[in-house]
Amino acid sequence: MTRGNQRERDRERAQARSGGKGSKGKDDGLTPEQRRERDAKALQEKAAKKAGQAASGGESSASKNNKK
Repeated sequence: MTRGNQRERDRERAQARSGGKGSKGKDDGLTPEQRRERDAKALQEKAAKKAGQAASGGESSASKNNKK
């Protein structure tokens, strides 16, 4: 074996690059049901904003960037 402990060192380096945190979504202190409600509310607000832009006849930022 020529690799030695490289796998272990790579794991340490990867953890250091990520700031030492595992999964980012689990430490918000919410239950799964509360998290679903929060996410659903955010999606509804996003859809309402997009519908408001479409109703006012405004173009989305993506189509503005493509027309340059």
